[in-house]
Amino acid sequence: MQDPSQLRLLCFVAVFSLCALWEYCLPRKDLTQKKWYRWSNNFALVALNSVLIAVLIPIAAFQAAIIASEHGWGLFNLVSIPFEFSLILCVILLDLAIYLQHLIFHRIPWLWRLHRVHHADLDIDVTTGTRFHPIEMILSMLIKIAIVISLGVPPIAVVIFEILLNASAMFNHSNGKLPLKLDALLRKVIVTPDMHRVHHSIIVKETHSNFGFFLSIWDVIFHTYKAQPKLGHDSVIIGVPEITEGNEQRLDKMLLQPFNKFDTDTKSNSSTRK
Repeated sequence: MQDPSQLRLLCFVAVFSLCALWEYCLPRKDLTQKKWYRWSNNFALVALNSVLIAVLIPIAAFQAAIIASEHGWGLFNLVSIPFEFSLILCVILLDLAIYLQHLIFHRIPWLWRLHRVHHADLDIDVTTGTRFHPIEMILSMLIKIAIVISLGVPPIAVVIFEILLNASAMFNHSNGKLPLKLDALLRKVIVTPDMHRVHHSIIVKETHSNFGFFLSIWDVIFHTYKAQPKLGHDSVIIGVPEITEGNEQRLDKMLLQPFNKFDTDTKSNSSTRK
């Protein structure tokens, strides 16, 4: 298979455009910040991450899968099972790995300080799904490469998973409104925007719930599922208690957030910003 970069970019642009249009036509929740300000800084962070990963990490997960296949490395290169079954199983296992990684980034303090940049967005919309600190992005890429090699994930499975992961991250962070019955039906299988919005609540017990990105089943299995925010979707406050200033959404501020000490205790159960 040829380099899938162009395919991934095309899928990214298509899904982003659809989600942005959906948000514009059918917004779920009123935004509290100026969209142009948030979007420009969130996109600047995406651009910076793309450059840093390209420079600092010589191979991506796709290339790692090719190398593993050529050398016979990893579980699925050592066992004989139908290719279609291994393909589906690998996508499911990669999604589980992302769930567990997400859970760990919430549980370990220094990792949480990195991941907190994602949660510090004062609104949640399609751009929030792409907003991560560069160090977290680099760690995530290295973890993904290690998992791909260990499992011997077929290259095509990596491409499918990365497209699903990017698309689902933009979808479930979208500020688009779904009919409640459709939301209830979809979240039996995949993570919906209403389900994931709980995860971005300022209430700490809600922040540390609903860790899934694509499949919703992991939160049910591991008892991290919370159906609705305490204050309801119209009133839920987005963000983290310790980062409440609008200027903290600037690119330079986001880059420094993991290294700054904030006054508010991150374990506070406060449900309002001060």
